[in-house]
Amino acid sequence: MDNINFIKFLGTSGGRVVMARQLRSSAGVYISLKNKKIILDPGPGTLVRMAASKPRIDVEELDAIILTHSHIDHSNDLNVLIDSMTGGGWRKRGVLFAPAECISGELSVLLNYLRGFLEDIVVLEEDREYRLGDLVFSTSVRHQHPAETYGIKFNIDGRIVSFLVDTKFFPGLMESYKGSDVMIFNVVRYMPHVSAEVMHLNIDDVKNIISTIKPGKAILTHFGRTMLKARPWELAGRLAIELGTEVTAASDGMTVFIDQAE
Repeated sequence: MDNINFIKFLGTSGGRVVMARQLRSSAGVYISLKNKKIILDPGPGTLVRMAASKPRIDVEELDAIILTHSHIDHSNDLNVLIDSMTGGGWRKRGVLFAPAECISGELSVLLNYLRGFLEDIVVLEEDREYRLGDLVFSTSVRHQHPAETYGIKFNIDGRIVSFLVDTKFFPGLMESYKGSDVMIFNVVRYMPHVSAEVMHLNIDDVKNIISTIKPGKAILTHFGRTMLKARPWELAGRLAIELGTEVTAASDGMTVFIDQAE
């Protein structure tokens, strides 16, 4: 599927229980845009899901890995992907984009011996623009999450495809993601959690964001246990009717063709 812009959800798991029990796959998202092949947030099982994908996703053809933050459900397969995409270091290639916290210091998730396998390691900061060949993307405002976290906004010939990843809701999200044409939401919670330490979006947060930003298409993913129990495909259907926006609940293996998304 060269020269076709698409996103494939290798996994749609969110939260510890869903990941641990593999109620949904915890693999990352495969992104093919502007002839660049990227894995976003390679959680547990990403390499296996790539190999099992139909058609198979060749790890040795990856151009980049993007981490939005260091938590294990977003970064577990980082090192095995680097080793695999570079042939064990025999072919120096690929770029890692990640927050500083992921790359250095006591919270680093990158093994030291693999650093030299990559062509480049680029530190993500808030509200910055980055390039990978002809592909341009930018980061969001820093999210309110226990780890250093940024959303990712891809610019596809003027159309903005945004990944609004793990965060507590705060008004700054509205300005940061304004103008998004396609929005992918990590919605772990169905209802707000009683603890302020659980910093994830719930379905009402997503409804508020969609109604304000008005993207042409919204996709829900990264489901925790309460979201699965609430049947995310039904919630998406109700939001679509209520908001007059196309809203879809992602499923493991689902592919979205960006050029066809309105």
